[in-house]
Amino acid sequence: MRNAFRPVLFGEGRLYLKEGGFVMTVKTIENAHNSLRDVLHCTPISSSHTFSKTSGAELYLKCENLQKTGSFKVRGAYNKIRKLKARENVTSVVAASAGNHAQGVAYAASVLGMESTIVMPLSTPIAKVSATEGYGAKVVLHGEYYDDAYQKAIEIQNETGASFVHPFDDEDVIEGQATTAIEILKDLPTADVILVPAGGGGLLAGVAYYVKEINPRVRVIGVQAQSADALVRSFKQGALTSTQTAKTIADGIAVKNPGGLTFDYIRRYADEMVTVTDGEISDSILLLLERTKMLVEPAGAASLAAAIYKKADIAGKRVVCVLSGGNIDVSFIHKIVEKGLVKRGRQMKFSTVMPDSPGSLAYFSQIVAGRGANIIMIQYDRLNASLSLTDAILHVVCEVGGGAHGEELIKSLEESGYKINMES
Repeated sequence: MRNAFRPVLFGEGRLYLKEGGFVMTVKTIENAHNSLRDVLHCTPISSSHTFSKTSGAELYLKCENLQKTGSFKVRGAYNKIRKLKARENVTSVVAASAGNHAQGVAYAASVLGMESTIVMPLSTPIAKVSATEGYGAKVVLHGEYYDDAYQKAIEIQNETGASFVHPFDDEDVIEGQATTAIEILKDLPTADVILVPAGGGGLLAGVAYYVKEINPRVRVIGVQAQSADALVRSFKQGALTSTQTAKTIADGIAVKNPGGLTFDYIRRYADEMVTVTDGEISDSILLLLERTKMLVEPAGAASLAAAIYKKADIAGKRVVCVLSGGNIDVSFIHKIVEKGLVKRGRQMKFSTVMPDSPGSLAYFSQIVAGRGANIIMIQYDRLNASLSLTDAILHVVCEVGGGAHGEELIKSLEESGYKINMES
């Protein structure tokens, strides 16, 4: 059921009262920020000449990947749990999360002296599970997606009486995430555009609300992964919409069912919603590693991907990309790097048929080396049923200097009689 709001006129600008009496204002967000000041980091905003040149904008990075627990999520989690402790006799909390909210809740609960149980999807990276347990939480692995974990968390809530801390569709959580916008406007009051990654929508809802109440001139644009775009569809259709799947490398924003409450704020306050592909996200992560020496998770890099791939009209504008998190499984990094290299034409995969005879592989290798390319993987297949008895299939991964260099290599191989089949 959709959350109902009624607008009222109040001292701090326009408010929306949810049925039940909650009021979020500029003042309550600033109070939340004050309460977080001694607990969390005020993360830096850094400029980037490289990304500015690539995007055609004056580009800045809001580095929430450097936040405690490695993500902005701890802002909303701490704000929610501190309010629960102040308002009610709460001793334990339960949450569902793909990782970052989990760590935020675990950390906040630990600081505030509460027990926490976190339900995480079975596919959650081991690093995130270990980190969550390290903050003192009990972790339960259940289901394929966040939505499956959410249902399990509700069961645990009903069984134990613990208070549920929603990762996005909660007023106190949105209020905490909105504190990110306070820091952005303080550090860069002349910002023209803020690009915000969005899954369930809590960060985007909070940032959009605060920014528009303080400075309506600033455009706020939400960014989703192309294969997990429920909020983008909802925004375009003007009604809350779900997706059947949410398969993307950006697990932190892989949400099939976004929040009704967050969508109401996004619909009222966000200016635009765009999508980026997994390849574009991977390329952005690789660029961040190369140019800034920062490790950013796929969800966190979505905003930068939108900027450098020009998914919105930001040319000549002063733009802030919120890098929402930096929690990524070390074992997954090589996949991200490989995907980014392929996207940028720095790595190419192909196959070809060659004679199965002495010296054939050496001759092929000489051609590749002569073009200045580097073979990083090779597989020799003699058993394919489609082959003649005198041939073999060669599967190759090469490192090249870029798209033009790769094309030169393929041309040289084809001129030498090889038929090249490109592989993804």
